[in-house]
Amino acid sequence: MSIGQLFRIGAVLAIVAGTGIAVTYWGGESSAVIAQAQSAKAVPSPAGGALALGPVSGLPIPRFVSLKSDKVNVRRGPANDQDVAWVFSRAGLPVEITAEWDNWRRIRDQDGAEGWVFHSLLSGRRTALIEPWSKEATLPLRRNGSSEATVVAMLQPKVLASVSACDGSWCRIWGDGFDGWMQQDKLWGIYPGEQFD
Repeated sequence: MSIGQLFRIGAVLAIVAGTGIAVTYWGGESSAVIAQAQSAKAVPSPAGGALALGPVSGLPIPRFVSLKSDKVNVRRGPANDQDVAWVFSRAGLPVEITAEWDNWRRIRDQDGAEGWVFHSLLSGRRTALIEPWSKEATLPLRRNGSSEATVVAMLQPKVLASVSACDGSWCRIWGDGFDGWMQQDKLWGIYPGEQFD
């Protein structure tokens, strides 16, 4: 590998696409973790195109998961000796896994901030935040997946909800004192058009 195969983006070094190897620099002047990541495999996605699979877990990348614990340290790199960038203090928050390295997962939160967490601090349980970007006072939760359905509750933006099913347009969500359907595009933690039950 020659230096010409590398390009620099901020503090991250990456190998030009097609080489199958990624080299990344994490940390400050005195600390560096340089790692050779395994190539992600691609499989056809339901919407056409390719869906990348994580080299460690074999699960889709990116994907949404939730935090298992009330205290989750988010580190600058995939190692315990890396600085803690910030700490999540609420279990159940949805985060998006954007990369894998060994037992570490790079995650992104609803504000776009990214960092690394140990895999055992994440859960496959699906959750969502009600329109965290919204300026509305409340948003309607409906009895079923239709804009004509009866409103069963009014929820404030940033309310955390568990998600039990999505049909591509509407999701069934529930939480403390509420249970019903909300339009999928009003939820952060669910991809547009995503379907599951």
